[in-house]
Amino acid sequence: MFVDLVLHALVFRRQKADIGHIMSDQTAPPSDNTPAPLPEGSARPRRSFATLRSITALMLREMATTYGRSPGGYIWAVIEPAAGIALLSLVFSAALRNPPVGISFAMFYATGMLPFMMFSDIHGKIATSLLFSKQLLAYPTVTFVDAILARFFLNIITLLLVGYIIFTGCLLMFETRTTLNLPIIVQAYALSACLGIGVGTLNAYTFTRFNVVQRFWSILMRPLVLVSGVIIPLYSFPQPYRDYLWYNPLMHVTGMMRAGFYPEYESHYVTPSYVMGIALACMAMGLLLLRRHHQDILTR
Repeated sequence: MFVDLVLHALVFRRQKADIGHIMSDQTAPPSDNTPAPLPEGSARPRRSFATLRSITALMLREMATTYGRSPGGYIWAVIEPAAGIALLSLVFSAALRNPPVGISFAMFYATGMLPFMMFSDIHGKIATSLLFSKQLLAYPTVTFVDAILARFFLNIITLLLVGYIIFTGCLLMFETRTTLNLPIIVQAYALSACLGIGVGTLNAYTFTRFNVVQRFWSILMRPLVLVSGVIIPLYSFPQPYRDYLWYNPLMHVTGMMRAGFYPEYESHYVTPSYVMGIALACMAMGLLLLRRHHQDILTR
C-alpha cells in the first residue's frame, strides 16, 4: 500500500509540474528573451529521469507485492530452486552412479536448472506485466515499456543473487571438480535473460489479446524442462531427436552454462547467434504489437 501511494505521488507530481509549465508559458508576458514557440503538433521535451522514477517505483511495488506479503519473503526465492535441485540429485543419485558430467549431481543439475529458471521466471513476469500494472498504465507518464523493464531488472537481480548463493553452496558443500570460466557463465546468463525478455515481450501481447495462448503456453512449459538439457544433455539423445532438439534455444543456453563449469563438456553445438536471433526477433515483434495495440489491451 505504501509503495502504491509513492507511485501515485510521483505520477501526480509529474503531471502537476507539466501543467505548471504549460500555464506559465501561456500567462507569461512576452519578452525579448522568451524562446520561440514550438511548431504546432510537436511535443514538448519531457522532464529528465521520469522513466527512471517510474521504473524504480514499479520495482518497489513488485517487491512489496511478490515478496513482502509472504512469510520469509526473499528466502523462498532461494529455497524453491535449491529444493528442486536437491530432489533431482536424490532421485538420480539413487538410480545412477555418476551424473552425465562431473561427479556431483547437485552441481550438474544446478548448471541446468538455474539458467532454465532465469528464462522461465523472466518470461513469466514480463508476459503478465501489463495485467499486473494495468491500473497504473492509465497514467500517461507510465508506459508499457516501464512495466516491462521494471519486472526485468528486478527479476534478473534476484535470480543472479539466487544463482550466486546456490553455486557457492554447491562448491563449498560438495566435491565438484569443476573449473569455472566466468566469461562463459556470464554469457550463458545473458543469453537466458535476453531470451526471457524477448519471448516475454511477445507474449505480453499474445497473453492479453488471446487467452488460449496463455493456456497453451502453460501446457508447453511443463515438459520443456525435459527437452532443454536440464536433466539430459543434448548428446545423450538418440538421432534423429538430437537434430530436432537443437532448434530449442534453451538447449544452447544450458549447454553454454555447463561449458562454463566443465571444460570437458561437449558444447560444440552451442550457437549464441541463434539464441540472440530468436530473442531479438520476438522482442521486436512484441514491441511493435504493443505499441500499436496496448491502448486497446488496457481498455478491455
